[in-house]
Amino acid sequence: MTIRLPDSQGNLRTYEPRTEPVVPAPGAPAPGVPAPGAPAPGVPAPGAPASGAPFTSRTVFTSRTVFSAAHVVADPFADVSPDSPAAVDWDATLAFRRHLWSHGLGVAEAMDTAQRGMGLDWAGAAELIRRSGAEARSCGGRIVCGAGTDQITGGTLAEIRAAYEEQLAVVEEAGAQAVLMASRALAATARGPEDYLEVYGHLLRQAAEPVILHWLGPMFDPALEGYWGSPDLDAAAGTLLEVVAEHPDKVDGVKVSLLDAGRETGLRRRLPPGVRCYTGDDFHYPELIAGDDQGFSHALLGVFDPLGPLAAQAVRLLDTGDVPGFRRLLDPTVELSRHLFVPPTRFYKTGVVLLAWLAGHQSHFTMVGGLQSARSLPHLARAYELADRLGLFPDPKPAEERMKNLLALHGVPQ
Repeated sequence: MTIRLPDSQGNLRTYEPRTEPVVPAPGAPAPGVPAPGAPAPGVPAPGAPASGAPFTSRTVFTSRTVFSAAHVVADPFADVSPDSPAAVDWDATLAFRRHLWSHGLGVAEAMDTAQRGMGLDWAGAAELIRRSGAEARSCGGRIVCGAGTDQITGGTLAEIRAAYEEQLAVVEEAGAQAVLMASRALAATARGPEDYLEVYGHLLRQAAEPVILHWLGPMFDPALEGYWGSPDLDAAAGTLLEVVAEHPDKVDGVKVSLLDAGRETGLRRRLPPGVRCYTGDDFHYPELIAGDDQGFSHALLGVFDPLGPLAAQAVRLLDTGDVPGFRRLLDPTVELSRHLFVPPTRFYKTGVVLLAWLAGHQSHFTMVGGLQSARSLPHLARAYELADRLGLFPDPKPAEERMKNLLALHGVPQ
């Protein structure tokens, strides 16, 4: 069987999808954990309704701390407009988190992958944090949650601190570790580095547990240009490091999402002992996680949403000291990741949700805020092809049929 895919030049070409799922190398999965490509407990097969049945997460990686930032599943039957509050299919959304936990991954909840500020407002994010926190407790999954200021669009430093405090309280009450997300409001209000030092210092002093600080570059959100008080990235890094140095006992780590491997490595080497660097670099993650003789990055990545089982298998190899094996598994995924995150990078969520639908983790390709329309048909077709080549679909045949249905909807004959 073949499928006709449109390319970026407006031409149709024939692609032959794989017919069988990828079978992991013998012995690769950890004991009791589903093999990559196998249905995870609590995750529906393609086309099947989501199940609410709990399960126990059974894997803890020994060499790296790894989180997948997870997407939300929209309710396709909700009568909403792009400006309406998000309508979420909670059963399917939580089932996807159980899928990630079943492979030993942590879940990074209510981050930008979940469309924070791009369809998911604070009220929806708060509900997501509460529900996912409860789900994590029920099955032993590790979870961190984003705390930001997206309930306001601007304000004084005092109002920005109060907004952060409200969200931090929700995260801590849910039993989750907090990720202090970059704030659009703070970026617009701050007069310089001293305002960042004041706001973050205030928050860290009152945080119940160590948090993760998040440096999200403007390629992910243009409103964050000049974050940490300067458009000069060296100066900005200096301010971030000053925050960490003043509160090392309250900072678990720093998540760096700048898509610049050299800059992340340089920052990582300047962090105090015991403070982790979590890569958010969806272009260079294999080399950054593998590291060098001076250290390595842990991971908090949006691309691990579609790569979850494969990423987990790779980290298990890293746990044994098999760096070449880790790279052999993850290096081929970079082409797909760079495609999903191509500028405008903030719309990478559309490709992520497409792949979740094709892999059978949800029954539809609908997103909150109507964001399924944010990428072109040739872009989606290429994402399908690259994912199929990697063997990311547990059952390639239903994935092929779903892609053909999407193409037919857009007038592409098969």
